[in-house]
Amino acid sequence: MENWTSLLALIASTVIHCMMTAPSSLGLEDGKQKRFFLFILFTVVYISTLAENATIILLVRVDAQLAELPMYHFLGNFSLLEICYVTTTMPRMLFDLTSPQGIISFQACFLQFYIFYSLGSTEDFFLSAMALDRYLAICHPLYYPTVMSSRNCSKLVAGCWMVGFLAYAVPITLISRLSFCGSNVSDHFLCDQGLLTLACPPLGNAPLILFSMNIFIILGNLIFVTISYGVIIVTLIKSSNQSSRKKAFSTISIHIMVVTLFYGSVAGLYVAPSGEDQSCAAKIVTIFYTAVTPFLNPMIYCLRNNQIKEALGRLLRWMEQWLRKKITL
Repeated sequence: MENWTSLLALIASTVIHCMMTAPSSLGLEDGKQKRFFLFILFTVVYISTLAENATIILLVRVDAQLAELPMYHFLGNFSLLEICYVTTTMPRMLFDLTSPQGIISFQACFLQFYIFYSLGSTEDFFLSAMALDRYLAICHPLYYPTVMSSRNCSKLVAGCWMVGFLAYAVPITLISRLSFCGSNVSDHFLCDQGLLTLACPPLGNAPLILFSMNIFIILGNLIFVTISYGVIIVTLIKSSNQSSRKKAFSTISIHIMVVTLFYGSVAGLYVAPSGEDQSCAAKIVTIFYTAVTPFLNPMIYCLRNNQIKEALGRLLRWMEQWLRKKITL
């Protein structure tokens, strides 16, 4: 664990140093080397994230056993969300690493701002939906097939996407109408609420509405998720069936790890130190939940989930048989 912490600290320090220092002050050759290292690193992370999440989506779509379970319907959509999430930020980051100027148009910046926040809020709602699914499955197993029917599950998934994208429409529209008459340089690698520091007064109610929406969505979903898993854990502790209790604990531990990764990194934005170190901390935290978390989530779900492993084995055996038939023909 200590080695992993040291490695992440080294990568984070390199990221921050590279993004905060101009190539001219680093020396042209030194700046190019660091940018090249970061470009290769994040390219590998991005491609791996796409491959991992696409594999989960494929398994949920083609495996009959997984397709029947609501939990994996949520997981398939969650993986699609992660693909959209990293694609909103990482291609632009990779482009900026190859182009020292890092220029982005006003329209493209606000489009990234809106999509990034909308996908983040959608992930909040998906984590709550998955917590609700586990709560009903474990605490109310008799009602679970009726409440979490295929139709209701699809409605819940659609609701998460719709509410997630509608939530930030008003605050981001208000921010886009502000006057940006000062500096046009943002000390970040993506467009987020830091854009408010570039706007000229009066800012009106836009900052307050954005902050209120952040608190409402993040805290509201976090409280719901915490209560849901808390009730599940209490129910499992009281259960007398040892085998089912062990299996259920194994399942919810995966979900709790993903929830902890997401909300832990988001919380880092609000406990970041003030002053000059705030920009550094914000970049480290943003890197974590825009690149590292989507990369780790599929591994967490796959490595500790026997149903996913079995489905992957069935898919690989089917592909092997299909290839053999093609070769013999």
